[in-house]
Parts: sequence; structure tokens; C-alpha cells
Amino acid sequence: MGFPDRPRAPQGGQKPKDPQADSSVSLLPHLEAKIRQTHSLAHLLTKYAEQLLQEYVQLQGDPFGLPSFSPPRLPVAGLSAPAPSHAGLPVHERLRLDAAALAALPPLLDVVRRRQAELNPRAQRLLRRLEDAARQARALGAAVEALLAALGAANRGPRAEPPTATASAASAAGVFPAKVLGLRVCGLYREWLSRTEGDLGQLLAGGPA
Repeated sequence: MGFPDRPRAPQGGQKPKDPQADSSVSLLPHLEAKIRQTHSLAHLLTKYAEQLLQEYVQLQGDPFGLPSFSPPRLPVAGLSAPAPSHAGLPVHERLRLDAAALAALPPLLDVVRRRQAELNPRAQRLLRRLEDAARQARALGAAVEALLAALGAANRGPRAEPPTATASAASAAGVFPAKVLGLRVCGLYREWLSRTEGDLGQLLAGGPA
């Protein structure tokens, strides 16, 4: 009766393969695919945001559609335009700011939609686009946050509270200020989507390092 064969030592001084090492190597293609997918989503939503802004302007009447009209840049509680210094920040920090802005946008877009339902109740396509925009901002924000987590750069700070002050102000505002506020929110939506697309594009070009 023979003895069971002993495990043979690797020849040529080679060490046994580490399964964890294989999984870490295969992570990079998976991460690149995730970046590409999120960048494609941001690119698509940027186009939708431009269409939303154009339709919003068309339905507000004069003076919104006039080339000479320069609306006041009303402050929006909980959200501002990307700062000029944004481009000089590390890409991970920029994506954290993108994710925070995308998280702040859905309640603002919901406020605009409710106000437009009062001012333009027959503009069903605009109302649907505003509803879709809020949902899409949430989806892209979640995708960016998931990407940051995969890169080990997730934001561990407290999540900002929804901008309820803007909701109260929009409800109490007159027709013209409410329309200007809606224009401002739609413009910020487009700006932050475009900025997110650019930041993801730079991350894709430079790799996850």
C-alpha cells in the first residue's frame, strides 16, 4: 500500500501564488470600467441638462427669452456655482465637491418643478424633465460616491442637510423671482453636470492613481 504523494514544492524557487494578489491585479480593469461608465452617464446627463435649461427659458415668456436679458444671479441656499479654484484642486477633492453638489440638487429641482406646476401647469414635458433631472442627479451622485469609495477617497464628513430655506423662499416669492430662481437652479444643474463630466474625464485620462 503506497503512501499519499506529498505536495510538491514549486520548482525554480517560485513562491506559491497569492489569491489576494490576483484579485488586486484584476481590480484595476474593473475600476477603469466603472470610471468609464460613470463618465458616460455624466456626458449623457450634461446633454439632457442643456435641453432642460433651453426648454425652461422658452416657457417663461419675456424677458427670459430675449438675448439682452441678464437675470440677477440669486443666491441658492445650500449650493453655489463651481469656484474658479475648482480646477486647481486634486481630482479626488473635485469629485467630492461634485458629489456634494449633486446631492444638493434634487430637492432644489423638486422645488422648481412644484413652482412650475403652478405657473405652467400645461408644460407637462418640462415638469417631467425636472422630475427626471432630480432622479438623474441622485443616480450620478451615488455613482460618483461609489467611485470615490472604490478609490479609497470617500467623503467621511457629515452629509449636508436639504436646502429647506430655498423651498420656503420659492413658495413665498412672486412670479418673476420664482422664475429667476428656477433659471438659476437649472443653470447650476448644467454647470455641475458639466464639471463632473470634466473631472471624471481627467480621472479617466490620468488613471486611478
